[in-house]
Amino acid sequence: MGRPKAAPDAEPRREALVLAAYSRLAEAGFEGLRTRDVAAEVGVNIATLHYYFPTKEALIRGVVGHAMGRFRTAFAPGSRPGEQLAAQFQGIRRLAKNEPELFAVMGELALRSARDPAIAAIFKDTIEAWHSTLRTLVGHAQIEGFVDKRLDPDTVASLVIATLNGLFMVPVASSASDRIDKALGQLESFLGLQKRPRPAR
Repeated sequence: MGRPKAAPDAEPRREALVLAAYSRLAEAGFEGLRTRDVAAEVGVNIATLHYYFPTKEALIRGVVGHAMGRFRTAFAPGSRPGEQLAAQFQGIRRLAKNEPELFAVMGELALRSARDPAIAAIFKDTIEAWHSTLRTLVGHAQIEGFVDKRLDPDTVASLVIATLNGLFMVPVASSASDRIDKALGQLESFLGLQKRPRPAR
């Protein structure tokens, strides 16, 4: 016999638990993230939460997946690599303005990872995957003349990630909106994204 099919409401309930944990993490940090509170917010008991997320780390992994899904909305599918790169910066500006809780969650993860090996492993995997995506995108953008070919794609990806990690530590909701614009603007200028693409050779 195969595995029993999941109940029709399994995925919506799993997503609701992730969103509840995401909200609590954004509002109260890790100190305020209690699985019983998350379960109660969704209207299920703790045993049901553990059915979907056997450990707190599993729940946090779900939260990280949701957060990175929000960042992926900054990509522009189907466009040229240089345009995708420029669109991602614009998307990050939009997210910082409209979803400050996303930066709060990523900031909590970054801070917690320094003293929690389990969170560090989750955060490391996420950042490495993002780094790989950016490195590939920068390399392709260089081929099409959007980015200075003298730049090293790996170093550029590290610089972008480091800048964003710094922005995660800033309380976006209470900071001047031009702070993020200026930081991302400097990156765009460094990469040459504010100029017209150079013909590829």
